[in-house]
Amino acid sequence: MRERLFVFLQYLLPRYALTALVHRLARSRSVRVKNALIERFVKLYDVDLEGVREPVPDGFASFNAFFTRALEADARPIAEEARAIVSPVDGTVSAAGRIEGDHIFQAKGRQYSVADLLFLDTDRARTFENGRFATIYLAPYNYHRVHAPLAGALDALHYVPGDLFSVNAATAKYLPRLFARNERLVMHFDTADGPAALVFVGALNVGSISTPWTGEIRPRRRGSSESIEPGTHPRALEAGDLLGWFNMGSTVILLLPDGSAEWDDALRAGATLRMGQRIGTRLN
Repeated sequence: MRERLFVFLQYLLPRYALTALVHRLARSRSVRVKNALIERFVKLYDVDLEGVREPVPDGFASFNAFFTRALEADARPIAEEARAIVSPVDGTVSAAGRIEGDHIFQAKGRQYSVADLLFLDTDRARTFENGRFATIYLAPYNYHRVHAPLAGALDALHYVPGDLFSVNAATAKYLPRLFARNERLVMHFDTADGPAALVFVGALNVGSISTPWTGEIRPRRRGSSESIEPGTHPRALEAGDLLGWFNMGSTVILLLPDGSAEWDDALRAGATLRMGQRIGTRLN
């Protein structure tokens, strides 16, 4: 009952107004405000500060700077096994497995289609039929930068405006097509094993999504989906290279085509991941 009520209340909330307020507050440069926010957040969520480059809270100009913090270079070792696919984030697996035709498992009794998720990319969606997917949730206490799960080259970027529902387990359980109705940024890659896609899914209180190729992308209530021409940042990537970051927490979805990879047995709902650990193996 509590979970259903939580989802129902989200329909009543001014989701864009709340997200805009969080965006503004998180960027306050008042020393008193930002230090209080950081200290309270660290205590409330028991944030692991191991490997953080800057002193907390004084080394950060705003709460958002802390939330999107970088880590020391050796804080997240990248799996070195041959043909390893690595976790793109610190987070918890919401779901992972085979794409059944065009359908991705969201929660018990709920699915959504690859075509709906990718939206602009109908032809590309067909390449992932019967492939593999992994949906990983980034909780507030997690490290919020997103990294390349395997080597390749950025091929295309598509932004899809959408809603801003929470992406936690309760909402995924009760809200149909959650990940295909929320705002999202789709990144397509060419790899030695074929195409791959990684989707940044926006959510309530996620003030924006940022990448080195696009800069900051703010949520839009209305407007058309669009292809984004990448800037001058290099497109060639190695596993573990930075792809972007959430300005507040959300979810990423990794898609791979049929016959290109197998997930490790440990990649299952509820598993806790650290960026760089092996989650699967390339087959080609």
